[in-house]
Amino acid sequence: MKWWSQLSLRGRLVLLGTSGLIVGLAIAGVAMATAMTYSFRGTLDRSADSTATEISNLLVEGGKVPEPLPAPAGQVVQVLDAQHRVVAGDRNADRLVPLLHADELIVAMDGTRVTVPGDRALQPDQLRVTARKVSDDRIVLVAVPLGDYQRSQVLLRTSLWVTYPVLVVVLVAIAWRVVGAALSPVDRLRSGAERITGAATDERLPVPPSSDEIQRLAVTLNHMLDRLAQSRARQRSFIADAAHELRSPLASMRIQVEVAQKLGDWATAGDDLLVDLDRLQRLVDDLLLLARADASDGRVGAREPVELPTLLSNIARKYDTVTVEPGESLWVEADPDELHRIVLNLVDNGVRHARSKVVLSAVAEGDHVLVTVTDDGAGIPAALRERVFDRFARLDDGRARDAGGTGLGLAIVRELVRRHNGTVKLAEGRPGIRAEVRLPRLVDSVM
Repeated sequence: MKWWSQLSLRGRLVLLGTSGLIVGLAIAGVAMATAMTYSFRGTLDRSADSTATEISNLLVEGGKVPEPLPAPAGQVVQVLDAQHRVVAGDRNADRLVPLLHADELIVAMDGTRVTVPGDRALQPDQLRVTARKVSDDRIVLVAVPLGDYQRSQVLLRTSLWVTYPVLVVVLVAIAWRVVGAALSPVDRLRSGAERITGAATDERLPVPPSSDEIQRLAVTLNHMLDRLAQSRARQRSFIADAAHELRSPLASMRIQVEVAQKLGDWATAGDDLLVDLDRLQRLVDDLLLLARADASDGRVGAREPVELPTLLSNIARKYDTVTVEPGESLWVEADPDELHRIVLNLVDNGVRHARSKVVLSAVAEGDHVLVTVTDDGAGIPAALRERVFDRFARLDDGRARDAGGTGLGLAIVRELVRRHNGTVKLAEGRPGIRAEVRLPRLVDSVM
């Protein structure tokens, strides 16, 4: 339905709401008219039955039947004999011609009310005739005029046809205003979104005071704007830090080339350039890894069972100062490359700042495995232990980033651990610092 999609939300809500009311009012009107019809007709029939009962009682008692017969105003009463001749009647009744013809009388005797023209009793309106057999030779006919009933029906139908459209128009107008008032917070949200979109501003969408879906939508959108603002701030900070970190090795390389040009000592300059190129390559690799981690939205690559003691031993063999504490065989389900990168970054960080040794261990803690990397260096103040996981974080003490690191190692560790549903933190090593990584344990593994 193309026309439906072209309607505004306000128009669709009004149409849906008023359609139900219109149908409901129509059904209610028909029901009311029907009920009133049956009620009025029932009143007429009860009045006719009451008169027929009174006349029948007079005939059964066998006394002298009054002439004319008593009848309420407006009613016509006749008494017929076995040959269907009029033998008695009220003052308004025809004494010669019965109200009902022979075929009509047969129908009426079965209990059906028969409607006949009013001219049979010199009446302007139609008559509703009730027949009752008193004895084998007596039949009572009671006719009730339908004028008032028919006029009331016309008045009722006219009233419904006049008031129904007016009521529908009023309902539509009220619904239009009510829906418009209900949707006005949405218009304010839209206007606020137009002002905020694309602008670096702290402005937020207006939150309506009502506790409804629109209020919750506004709160949710403001939370989203807060997260977007934080993301933009982190992105700007990350770009600025990355530019600064890339500028340092590039500036160093430029100076070395310029000195080599003047002195002609390209051999020494080449060695220094290779060192800076290695540092630059590590920095670019770390940036790409973090970028891919951000783009993956927390999705981990192919996972498989990995035995931690074997992983720790393989990494420890690359260093003279790293040892592994013996322990039981523990398994986790992880991306082997990412898990290797987590431990390797922690070991590299520990080796750079240790005085003499770094100790690796893996122990079971319920449903998790605790992997620790402990060095005997100077340590980190407790207030700064969370900050070192930020990208390009700088510390003021002697454990600040040295020339061997990129400032992204611990940030990469936290991101990769989070992708594996684990946690990482720094604790007191006594002496030094201890990095603790908790990962879900794989119990049912193939050994």
